[in-house]
Amino acid sequence: MKVIDILNQRSGPLFTFELLPPLKGHTIEDVYETVDALLPFDPAYINITSHQQEVFYIDHPDGTIERRMMRKRPGTIGLAAAIQHRYSLPVVPHLICGGNTKDQLEDQLVELNFLNIENVLVLRGDPVHGEHRFSAVKGGYDHSDALVSQIASLNQGEYLDGKYSGGNCTSFCVGVAGYPEKHIEAPNIEKDIEMLKRKVDSGAQYIVTQLFFNNDRFFEFVDRCAAHHIDVPIIPGIKPLQRKRDVQLLPQTFNVDLPVELVDAVENAADASEIRKIGSDFCIRQVASLIEQGVPSVHFYTQGKAAAVRKVVEATF
Repeated sequence: MKVIDILNQRSGPLFTFELLPPLKGHTIEDVYETVDALLPFDPAYINITSHQQEVFYIDHPDGTIERRMMRKRPGTIGLAAAIQHRYSLPVVPHLICGGNTKDQLEDQLVELNFLNIENVLVLRGDPVHGEHRFSAVKGGYDHSDALVSQIASLNQGEYLDGKYSGGNCTSFCVGVAGYPEKHIEAPNIEKDIEMLKRKVDSGAQYIVTQLFFNNDRFFEFVDRCAAHHIDVPIIPGIKPLQRKRDVQLLPQTFNVDLPVELVDAVENAADASEIRKIGSDFCIRQVASLIEQGVPSVHFYTQGKAAAVRKVVEATF
């Protein structure tokens, strides 16, 4: 079932979450354990992240250094298909511009279509680990709105190679990302909203936001979207803070502000267990407030760990 239909037919707020493919060499059973822990709360669908290659440097005995590229978390499509088959739940694999050519992306979409997976979340992707700026591969996309347009064309039976025009029409529902506190590379929030508008105009049917810890920022973002005639559903993305180092890492990684009271509580906590409780309790209050104010759904970033999210969902849904 398509995400947009799930959202339109809902009778109350929905619960969804995101999974990471296992590291290369690890088992899928760890992923199943996370799904099993959250399944009792009736998730509407499950997102599967996608990761491009990373840069590694290998020191050789002769003193030379070899630069290599490797994908640490392959298997997005396979994992999405396995979860959909095992649990009979809609899945939303992420499709990223980073590290992919237009033709490779079309091939991935063809595979997803064969597997009866009809939802994708389209992202530009982050810079390659170890590099400071995003750089599209030759024949790839600099921005995700172009990939949204490609999918919209494929839904009309228009393939990159014109000789296949009029072929099989796919039927993908496309989601995109939004940033309540702006994308870290955007010069200001207005330019960021303009970029989001381009994605929606290209065919995106819903938006899921980057994580945030201040609900006022989310609703200000929703109002800005409305002012720019962005009228698709907007789903808040949430992550429980669980480690002391999150206080430093989350703002640097995701360009988010953390409330003073949350930071002070974490910094004054006696131990790791108290930090987890502080983070979970804060997240419970945050999610309860979002639901009370009528959000269509709440999307959780699990980072592959179910315990904290389970605690929040159990208290709010």
